[in-house]
Amino acid sequence: MRRVGTVGWLHHDVTHRGVTAWLLAAAILAFYLTLYYTEAFAGIIGDKWTFYGTIYTVAICGGGAFMIRKYRHNRYQIVRTVVVMIVQISFAFSVPLVLKVFDQPGYYFSYLWPLKVEDFYPSNILQLPLPFILYSVLGSLVMVPVLGLFFGKRWYCSWVCGCGGLANTAGEPFRHLTPSSSASWKFERISIHTVLVLCIVVTALVILSYAVGDRFSELASTSAALEHGYGLVVVTILSGIAGVALYPVGGTRVWCRNFCPMAALLGLVQKIGRFRIRVKKDMCISCGLCTTYCEMGIDVRQYAQANQDFTRAACVGCGLCEEVCPRGVLHLENVWPSASMSSPTSRSRSSRASLPILQ
Repeated sequence: MRRVGTVGWLHHDVTHRGVTAWLLAAAILAFYLTLYYTEAFAGIIGDKWTFYGTIYTVAICGGGAFMIRKYRHNRYQIVRTVVVMIVQISFAFSVPLVLKVFDQPGYYFSYLWPLKVEDFYPSNILQLPLPFILYSVLGSLVMVPVLGLFFGKRWYCSWVCGCGGLANTAGEPFRHLTPSSSASWKFERISIHTVLVLCIVVTALVILSYAVGDRFSELASTSAALEHGYGLVVVTILSGIAGVALYPVGGTRVWCRNFCPMAALLGLVQKIGRFRIRVKKDMCISCGLCTTYCEMGIDVRQYAQANQDFTRAACVGCGLCEEVCPRGVLHLENVWPSASMSSPTSRSRSSRASLPILQ
């Protein structure tokens, strides 16, 4: 039902794929095309990427303030949103600028391989100071999977990553637009793992090409072509342009759900780790709010109706399904599968003890 009044109509239209939603998507698309392929924004605030980083950070902080006000009764949402804002302001924006002032590489500590695929390209990583090299390697190959094993992919996708940070703050009004059909799920499983495989292959070929030097010209040309193609299609178009421009018509996690290699990697780890969503038995009234507001398009209701605890690779642990459930049926937990038969009290206590903030 449309809200009465001009402002109410506009709010409904822009958040329910109306004409204004499509116009907004077109405007965002035009902005990104201008940003990537022209120098129109250069000189406004430094170079165009400093300008973009500034407005991106402002968008996350503005959306974060909205989230904190909207969910001020929910400690999990408040703390998670504050962390997202702090990480964006510091590691994703301020720290790289400060490093440049001291003639150091503008390194982004909040982005790691495989999301930031160029971090493992020898031409890039070998130009970094040793501490940054160690952080890139150990952070990507050790810290990311270990934390994913213990806390699920939410530690990164909903608390650290700038892509998820924008989705969970400025993108909040559009989260319900994510499709939850079986067809979209099938597409997601194929597309996101395809990109992960491509990321691994491209990275391996670039490293191999660097190692052998000019002795194999065909390998060098192939790796260069794949590197360019991956950068154009995955990094520029899917992540940068389509990933944000489609918010008003496709939901906020088009990139994260369907194409992000980091989300794919952490999703595989999450399936064997501690994170899961606990369902209180025989409590679901089938209102469907959990499914409607799942930004990853998971049909949460089917699990609640079946009294089935679950761990889905796509779930980023945003906690909104738990928040909107009118009967408190759902609960985010960190507990090993072997503890699944323990009492609800001990399960809850075990989860909170593992990471107090991640309830």
